[in-house]
Amino acid sequence: MKKLLSFLIALTLFAAIIPAKYLSAYANPDKEYKTSSIYLTETGSGQVLFAKNENERRTIASMTKIMLLNLCFEAVERGELDLNEEITVSKNASGMGGSQVFLEENGKYKVENLIKSIIIASANDASVAMAERLFGSESECVSAMNSKCAEWKLENTLFSNCTGLPKPTQYSSAKDVAVIIGNLIRHKDYFKYSKIWTDEIEHKAGRKTGLTNTNKLIRFYDGCDGGKTGYTLDSGFCLAATAKRGALRLIAVAINSPDSKTRFAEVSSLFNYGFDNFTSKNVVDCTKPLNLEVKVDKGKKGTLKIIPDTDVYIFSERNKKENVTIDFRPEKVVAPVEKGEKVGELIVYRDNVEYKRVDVKAFESISKKTYFEYVKNIGEKW
Repeated sequence: MKKLLSFLIALTLFAAIIPAKYLSAYANPDKEYKTSSIYLTETGSGQVLFAKNENERRTIASMTKIMLLNLCFEAVERGELDLNEEITVSKNASGMGGSQVFLEENGKYKVENLIKSIIIASANDASVAMAERLFGSESECVSAMNSKCAEWKLENTLFSNCTGLPKPTQYSSAKDVAVIIGNLIRHKDYFKYSKIWTDEIEHKAGRKTGLTNTNKLIRFYDGCDGGKTGYTLDSGFCLAATAKRGALRLIAVAINSPDSKTRFAEVSSLFNYGFDNFTSKNVVDCTKPLNLEVKVDKGKKGTLKIIPDTDVYIFSERNKKENVTIDFRPEKVVAPVEKGEKVGELIVYRDNVEYKRVDVKAFESISKKTYFEYVKNIGEKW
């Protein structure tokens, strides 16, 4: 039996690599926040960087639509909804008040334009139209939204409608909202619309409605590429936003700010704190073959070039040093080998504790050696 090969790569990083179990919520001592509930987290590790009243149950206004958007994109990815599909808008949907894009009763609109209207303009009429398309009614959509809360173990969230318009018995928390938007940004199509500053949708007879993104940070904060605002008298001014610089992506949530300016300023402050003090280091790069080869039995070539299947990033504080070790464990490889075939795995350790496992795959194909090639090789050795 082939002996197990392993190697250890010691990496000295210019940033601290700290096990999550040793990290507590970091506080920013230089800032007193006026917003009632706030939460800052890093998406890769889930590490909490700052929190204030993060589990308090509060109304969240139009941030409710973040959950609705999750259901929309899940349906797209399952093949149950097409972005080019046309939906006929009901009287119920077209008559919604509050933020709206003035959809016409019995008018036909593409799914893409309705989703875009929700993301950019927080349109209540588009939200109800999508809820009715997906589930037949807004009430059934709300049931699905609450089922998703149970699936994600959101103990401080309950929805009563899909828009966030004032209604008794609905609430969420800053921490739960961070989880909901964290799931939303996993849907690649979301960012096609979340970064749009201004746009428009067209109604029949050529009438148009302009759209301006309610999340001003996508224009005025470097790295912000998504988010959702909300406001009612009960909720105050709310904002859930995400920003990315380099490999580090953050999510910040603010609920019940005293005014619109404060919610944007304090979320920007949270982002500044995160990007100034933390980083995400790439310790396994899936774009580059490893400086290793795997032995191949019965192949036309005796060794095989290999490459990791995915990147590995480790969240850390800046300006500290820590060691990471990587253990490579190859499998027994017998030709023929197809490019992309799994041939082993990397195990990444942080502070001698296993952090992540990554499949290692063949970077090339190797054919099986023929009988005549065996004979030829024997002859050459004589």
